[in-house]
Amino acid sequence: MARPDELSFAPLGGVGEIGMNLSIYGLGNRHQRSWLAVDLGVSFGDEEHLPGIDLIMPDIRFLEKERKNLIGLVLTHAHEDHFGAIMDLWPKLKCPIYATQFSAALFAAKCASERNPPKIPVTVVPSGGRIDIGPFSVEFIPVAHSIPESHALAIRTDVGTVLHTGDWKIDPTPIIGVPTDERRLRELGDAGVLALIGDSTNAVREGRSPSEAEVARTITELVKNAKGRVAVTTFASNVARLRAVADAARASGREVVVVGRAMERVVQVARETGYLDGVQSFRGVDLYGHFPPDKVLALCTGSQGEPRAALSRIANDDHPQVTLNKGDCVIFSSRTIPGNEKAVGGIINGLITQGIEVITDRTHLVHVSGHPRRDELRDMISWVRPQLLIPVHGEALHLFEHAKLARAAGVPKVLICRNGDLVKLGPGDPAVIEELPSGRLYKDGSILEDSRSRAVVERKKLAFAGCAFVAVAVTDKGELADDPEVDLVGIPEKNTAGEIIDEIVFDVVVSTVEGLPRARRRDPDAMAESVRRAVRAAINQHWGKKPLCYVHVLTV
Repeated sequence: MARPDELSFAPLGGVGEIGMNLSIYGLGNRHQRSWLAVDLGVSFGDEEHLPGIDLIMPDIRFLEKERKNLIGLVLTHAHEDHFGAIMDLWPKLKCPIYATQFSAALFAAKCASERNPPKIPVTVVPSGGRIDIGPFSVEFIPVAHSIPESHALAIRTDVGTVLHTGDWKIDPTPIIGVPTDERRLRELGDAGVLALIGDSTNAVREGRSPSEAEVARTITELVKNAKGRVAVTTFASNVARLRAVADAARASGREVVVVGRAMERVVQVARETGYLDGVQSFRGVDLYGHFPPDKVLALCTGSQGEPRAALSRIANDDHPQVTLNKGDCVIFSSRTIPGNEKAVGGIINGLITQGIEVITDRTHLVHVSGHPRRDELRDMISWVRPQLLIPVHGEALHLFEHAKLARAAGVPKVLICRNGDLVKLGPGDPAVIEELPSGRLYKDGSILEDSRSRAVVERKKLAFAGCAFVAVAVTDKGELADDPEVDLVGIPEKNTAGEIIDEIVFDVVVSTVEGLPRARRRDPDAMAESVRRAVRAAINQHWGKKPLCYVHVLTV
């Protein structure tokens, strides 16, 4: 008798970390499964630890191998950490993509802004709609979040139903869109839910996330009380916040000027999809200087300290059209993503030094999270009543606290997994049954690199300890034909005694070559290795760091 199909789940990104989300669901036996992917996102490179790396993406080796069995990619919403890797990775997969209208429109606008983007078709599914994708039936259940049209996915199979929450919160007054659909989630729970795969981002925070409407009231008061120019920076994708800022400007008799391409793109898509209906027209950045200080509000990109974004350029006083002066006000209507603190702090300090007032969520309710706090997590569990809960979308502490809360709330089974763990959801007891290939890909300029690639590993070393280049010309008898050439990059000019390190290295190269046995002198590779070791040791002795070292031996 044939064994029943198994329903399985594996995160390939987004577990043990925040960002780079990619989950897959498998249905079938252990030799043949149909795979459904959910989200395909990025994390952002950190110049301190990953110099030159723009984006970090999940390693999709496993899906490439299973490409013929990959029946679709479903998007929960259009944040970069959930859909930012599609343009780079979809050409390796070429599976159908399913998304609701706003996500599809924002993705199309993103593609249009790139040079020679791949043609990637997206099937639009109505919010609240249902679609059959192979053996999976997927329902898009509206949830509140910090971008329009976020959805939890009810994934139905013959083995059971999974609720993949995506990013969500409970907000009865979300300004745009509909609140989280409690009625539909309760109905799902009544019908029976095998597993809840849930957002853990705010699992360490008690209570409930405040509403977007509360933020809107605070921003309106702040803008009304401002005497000079006002600049507001926020996540461009938070259309509810853009609408709140526009309403605050109108209540204060100010014109809104949009500054930054990412902001312009979202505003255009939000107008096309109806989320800014009734909101006044925004002005182009070229008109900023035409309005009196108390009649203008600049809506800027750059809330995360991005060096090329509008606010960073304004803070450095090198934006060609937008300036701020003493007595003006900047509102950071955002939270600082971990890792960006130094960059954001630099901008804030630069603004304050110029006499500009800076307002953040440290002192005013100018930002709320789009993720559920602990009471909201308890609500979701009580509505859905899952047999199993797996925490995702969080670092180790978030996953642990979500799991602990779920057990206390009476969830029968709770399982914590890691990226690459293949979890059998049913039938029978859940368990990790296999480890799939997983890891990271780095976007390095226009090239995708494996995290173990030479370029990435060596660039870290270069950033820390520089590089020594040595060229040695020898005769066929192994004698020096000319003085060696030494070029040190990123290495101090002098040691603590004031001696020139270039000259020290030059002497070491000469003495090393001349001290080699004649047989090794006639072997260019052996000579190069001896010189490399000697140079690194000498620099380490005088500096305390071992640089990369490249030695070229030329026989003349």
